[in-house]
Amino acid sequence: MEEIVMFVLLPALYIGVLVLYLALVPAIAGLRALALVSELAWRYGRVTVGVLHRRTPEFVTIPPYRPADDEVQAHRNYFFGPATRDLRQLVTLGRRSYVRTNGDAFRHVTARYFAARGWSRLASVPYGLTLYAGLGLGAALAVPVLGVLLGLHALVVVLLMAGARLLAGSLRAVDQVVLRLRRLGRGMICPHCFERVPYPAYDCPRTTCRRRHADIRPGRYGIFRRRCACGQRMPTLLMLMSRDARLTGYCTHDHCGKPMNTDAGHMPELVLPLIGGRAAGKTQLMAAMLMSLENAAENGGPAIRLADDESDTNYRVLREVLEIQGNTRGTQKALPRAHSFVLGTGRTERLVHVFDTAGERFVNRDETDELRYVRAARTFVFVLDPMAVDAFWTRLEPSPESVVDRTLASTVDPEDVFARSVQTVRTMGTPLDRARLAVAISKTDLLAGHGLVPERLDDSDTARDWLCERLGLRNLVKTMDLEFREVRFFCTAAVADTDARVDDSIARFVEWCLRT
Repeated sequence: MEEIVMFVLLPALYIGVLVLYLALVPAIAGLRALALVSELAWRYGRVTVGVLHRRTPEFVTIPPYRPADDEVQAHRNYFFGPATRDLRQLVTLGRRSYVRTNGDAFRHVTARYFAARGWSRLASVPYGLTLYAGLGLGAALAVPVLGVLLGLHALVVVLLMAGARLLAGSLRAVDQVVLRLRRLGRGMICPHCFERVPYPAYDCPRTTCRRRHADIRPGRYGIFRRRCACGQRMPTLLMLMSRDARLTGYCTHDHCGKPMNTDAGHMPELVLPLIGGRAAGKTQLMAAMLMSLENAAENGGPAIRLADDESDTNYRVLREVLEIQGNTRGTQKALPRAHSFVLGTGRTERLVHVFDTAGERFVNRDETDELRYVRAARTFVFVLDPMAVDAFWTRLEPSPESVVDRTLASTVDPEDVFARSVQTVRTMGTPLDRARLAVAISKTDLLAGHGLVPERLDDSDTARDWLCERLGLRNLVKTMDLEFREVRFFCTAAVADTDARVDDSIARFVEWCLRT
């Protein structure tokens, strides 16, 4: 009887139970597969959070982008490199998590259900095989699920990278349009080397850093803001800089690198070169021009402010000289720095650069070639000292010798200065046929009391005739008319009274020169 029970009834009962169990196998295997898929998805999410947010060492497989290792000392925008790095890390860590989770699950089933001893193996082995089937199914089903999650992540990254590049390009285009509307399409004028600067370089605004950033425009290192290696943020566009937070730009040319005006790029620029021989009165005329603009601003005219500390310092000295009715010191022969000021307010603001160059440079071809600022000029000022013309001393009555100190005269012939200057300007490619010329007949304050000036000091045609008929400069005047689109003559007296009010002739002269 025992043999029947042992070898017939019990096996039959076991087989019957197995048959009944087989009906449950799909459900058990399916539930285990679902559990594995859920666990793999959860672990993938945990890896994603670790890679994108926590960024602790266990989630780093690729060294991060560091400003110290980059050409530019700034942090990259996330969608210009770091996003693809994170995606690669996610693939690597996701694969590791998949392999590790599946391996741990199979090892757990093996240890628990296949290592049992005795009669319990009769139940644990079939159940373990069922779990094996579920794990295999879950591992297979998890591949497309994780693939979809990774694919969606990659798609979002690609779209955002494309959007970031499109936005950066659009902002650059808008910025370029704004610059063109300000007539700065070819760049801004450096007041030191006189070259066009397409876009200035900027120093980090943090006083303890001062790293220089060559091109801060939207791109790899920031869309709206750039983050310096020190962590300081700075705007990427001129139009994003508020009036009170404008950064000082620097010339990007290798031979210069000096600071530009803070207002450079924020408004249209006007270049006004003063041409004339030594001691013709250029410096004094420039000081009188600024004083005249100050007088006009006090009377309700356009506001004026000096654009930089150096211009302000130089002007203070010249103003004091004019106020005491003294003579200004001759311009140094070194290359001039622009005397810059901002005229107007709001949308009418203009950054004006007045260049006062030593007269010697206009008679030496090698030195005039260095005056590159004339390329940007569309209005020129020629300062003509009538006392530098020989006919002034021989033709006029009464004889100037008896009433005027000849040592105050320029020692350079105006015709020689003009001819050499025009030749140099043409060589530099400046279209003189589209430019205007203001001829400032200087020192009329010294000559008016002795009848040695034109009959009308406020009329261009009268001044023109006086130069042609009385001083014999007909050829010079004709050359001016041929070279320039428009020529206007002004009798100027660069003097100020005790109330710091300059002569009215300067106001008329300045108004015409700054007219656009």
